[in-house]
Amino acid sequence: MQVKFYDLNTIEDSRLKYAVIFARYQNKSIYVKHKERDTWEIPGGRREVNEDIHETARRELYEETGALSFNVVPLLIYSVIHDNSEESFGGLFYSEVTELGDLMPESEIGEICLMEELPGELTYPAIQPELHRRAIKELSSTILA
Repeated sequence: MQVKFYDLNTIEDSRLKYAVIFARYQNKSIYVKHKERDTWEIPGGRREVNEDIHETARRELYEETGALSFNVVPLLIYSVIHDNSEESFGGLFYSEVTELGDLMPESEIGEICLMEELPGELTYPAIQPELHRRAIKELSSTILA
């Protein structure tokens, strides 16, 4: 498996299937645990039909974390290439959450956690550390600079 990164606007928007949001609240990163898993994930999900990728990021952040007040800033485009498969693209976003509410009862997420560092038990261990590292790099050179 290979994870690649691209500058914004270098891949046609319609090719972006996913939005992943590196979200922070009170100087900690937000991670979520799906109800059917024992591992942690960076919030995100699949783009719905006719949905703008930025709206996907906002919707997924709200649905998966209960975030009520937040900004969403695009950082870059990423792709994942599984062995002998087509390249799949997504948008990597950053969000500073200023207010968290409760998860919706119908949410697929069972738990959220605020952490200082990337958790050890990840749902996608070959992908999420790469996204985490790149988000930190982008933020240190732009938003947090």
